[in-house]
Amino acid sequence: MNWRHTVQEILPKVTAALDRSEVGGDDAARAYAQNVITEQVREHVDARSLAGKGVPDLAEERALAEAVFDEIFRLGSLQPLVDDPDVENIDVNGCDQVWITYADGSKTLGPPIADSDEELVEKVRRWAAYQGQTARDFSVARPRLHISIAGGQSRTRMGALMGVTPRPCLSIRRHRLLDADLDDLVYNGTLDRGMRAFLGAAVRARKDIVITGGMGDGKTTFARALAGEIHPDERIATVEKEFELLLHEQPDRHRDVLAMEARAENSEGLGAITLHQLIEDALRFNCRRIIVGEVRGDELVPMLEAMNTGGNGSICTLHADSADQVFQRMLILAGSGGLDIAADTLFRTIGMAVDFVVHLGHELRHDADGPVNRRYVSAINEVLPPGDTTEPAVNRVYVAGPDGRAVPNTIPQCIDDLIRVGFDPGHLTGHAWTGGRT
Repeated sequence: MNWRHTVQEILPKVTAALDRSEVGGDDAARAYAQNVITEQVREHVDARSLAGKGVPDLAEERALAEAVFDEIFRLGSLQPLVDDPDVENIDVNGCDQVWITYADGSKTLGPPIADSDEELVEKVRRWAAYQGQTARDFSVARPRLHISIAGGQSRTRMGALMGVTPRPCLSIRRHRLLDADLDDLVYNGTLDRGMRAFLGAAVRARKDIVITGGMGDGKTTFARALAGEIHPDERIATVEKEFELLLHEQPDRHRDVLAMEARAENSEGLGAITLHQLIEDALRFNCRRIIVGEVRGDELVPMLEAMNTGGNGSICTLHADSADQVFQRMLILAGSGGLDIAADTLFRTIGMAVDFVVHLGHELRHDADGPVNRRYVSAINEVLPPGDTTEPAVNRVYVAGPDGRAVPNTIPQCIDDLIRVGFDPGHLTGHAWTGGRT
């Protein structure tokens, strides 16, 4: 049965009875909400009975209560799409334009998710208030929203806009590979077995790694897979704008994780917690490695300092069009973040702090046989202190082959460190030992 209109009748009474600040956390909020929803649904059913209208049976009443709960603590009518393992992105351009992109690159137009744009905005406001780590505002005063949402069988990242677009817009990105490791990336074709051995050794040898690529190239998934090579008992800090790495939700793989999420200022302009501050805090909480979901601005320098001092073996991601552009990209980020730092000073810091840059490629096209959607490693550079130029020197360990995928090119200067943790240099020379007699 379609409960959408009935749910919209009950929701105002439920949300009026909920005050997250008084409930005391997500688990308590949801338990309290379940009781409130049950009461409001019962009142609705009783009112219909007194008016001589048809009423749902007990099973339908429970389904109605679940639908109300979904509208607040999950994603309502979008939840089946979010739970679909084949769905990658959901883009909403107004209440009746719902575009669904699948993992294979195909795209379809889905059904409306609200009767009006005003109803769509109210949905997003509820989700922002009840579904994130902290409640977030979505209003005329704050028309931009970014939030990580847990619900159903998956985690999602949601962004929303209103006022600055002709119609309210919503984009949802599903985290499809929450438990991915390097072996999964081999299976998916992102890297080959030789590169898997190389990267695993780099993590175990506590090399600092920067993952670069464009939007949607799989940087977060790649960082999560690299982290799978860290010993389960090693203390890790994850620092993000919105929770996406989710290492703290994998206790079998990572038992000691300090997960930190930045916070925007409140309506009075107070209470903001930045990535810059959280990186500094991570070093004070005995974290051996720091993983930053995405470096975007003034957090760049403390991240580099962490790599150079107490956070050896740390990982971060940032947007860059190629591995060769990463240093200039870092310089731009430093400037956009308001950092007053000379280029040569920044480059020396990068050269001392970063060990490897791993660049990801992404091919998305539509052939006669259907869509093609492939992600892959296109280059791995070893980063060294500046030599003849102001920029850090680069040792191109893997370079793009004929099909864009990275192939071995040279031996890194830190090869002895990798060998000490079990790496076979034959993976780079084409003479890897595969077992048995020689």
